[in-house]
Amino acid sequence: MVTTNSASRGDARKPDVRPANPRFSSGPCAKPPAFDLQTLSDAPLGRSHRAAIGKAKLAEAIELTRSVLGVPEDYRIGIVPASDTGAFEMAMWTMLGERPAEMVAWESFGAGWVTDVVKQLKIEATVHEAPYGEIVEMAALNYDHDVCFTWNGTTSGVRMPHGEMIPEDRAGLTLCDATSAAFAQDLPWDKLDVTTFSWQKVMGGEAAHGMLILSPRAVERLESYTPAWPLPKIFRLTKGGKLIEGIFKGETINTPSMLCVEDYLQALKWGQSIGGLQALHARCDANAKAVWDFCDANDWIENLASDPATRSNTSVCVKFTDDRITDGPAFAKAVAKRLEAEGVALDVGAYRDAPAGLRIWCGATVETSDIEALLPWIDWAFHQELASA
Repeated sequence: MVTTNSASRGDARKPDVRPANPRFSSGPCAKPPAFDLQTLSDAPLGRSHRAAIGKAKLAEAIELTRSVLGVPEDYRIGIVPASDTGAFEMAMWTMLGERPAEMVAWESFGAGWVTDVVKQLKIEATVHEAPYGEIVEMAALNYDHDVCFTWNGTTSGVRMPHGEMIPEDRAGLTLCDATSAAFAQDLPWDKLDVTTFSWQKVMGGEAAHGMLILSPRAVERLESYTPAWPLPKIFRLTKGGKLIEGIFKGETINTPSMLCVEDYLQALKWGQSIGGLQALHARCDANAKAVWDFCDANDWIENLASDPATRSNTSVCVKFTDDRITDGPAFAKAVAKRLEAEGVALDVGAYRDAPAGLRIWCGATVETSDIEALLPWIDWAFHQELASA
């Protein structure tokens, strides 16, 4: 239950309580509540990532990822460069082209994958698009083709409700960008052949490192198919027609930051300490519900997701609906700027390509009490901007 003070009536008084942590950015995201720089003191700084200690840390990060996420034992997990973008582009450039593709986009990053396939790789593809706040009818896709999609639209606040529409007997591969879904939402591994994410989302890790998870079917594709285009070294996952197994044992393609690796390890251990995957999911759900309830209680703001079943529980996107607002983008930016000036919400403006509004990160590293403290401030900032318009 979200409690608001007299600011909900639109008067000029500021709320009494401020979030203890005003960081609600959708990436990089807030650090885990237990974060302390001293916990990173075991990072092997100044050592090669190819030394025994470096490889051991990287291998530990891979196996802890498997444990916390519940990834099947016969799936490979690799740490790759360039965040989720690098991981997903690595998958597309090495595996697509063997058959036509089904490209799915309901937000800006999915649209970026469409550009890669249609304009750069020039693969035969059918493009399925939905406006911000909606998703594509996934059951209508041809799963004998390779299917590329985002599980959770970070910039649109919508997500896949489940994976039941993906057939088990599909001939094509499913490539899933799960960067703002991993650790927060149920991922049906038997329906996903390639899954990518980055550390800086739900677990609050540092940027520039991506995770690439491959099913046995994805490995088979890599070992049986050679793309028609040249591959840069940073994308190569096979050698002599065989998977480079070392990548999935901690022998990364390029030099990782061992400080970032240590930070990710501490985040994973924090996740384990609070109850594992179910506890991480529950924290996201509680955070998102606080925002959803706030929208339901106020007629001037609503969730960008048009269907409650597809609402994201991490990147919660909201829009202002009051008829008195004459310039939506300017108004939303002014509200976000006012919240930042007060030090109660940092980086909550909508993504640059998305509809005007706010985007509040509700991932597992955010405390529900901070979300609840923020909401009266949104109420106050909205009415302040409305009065000054």
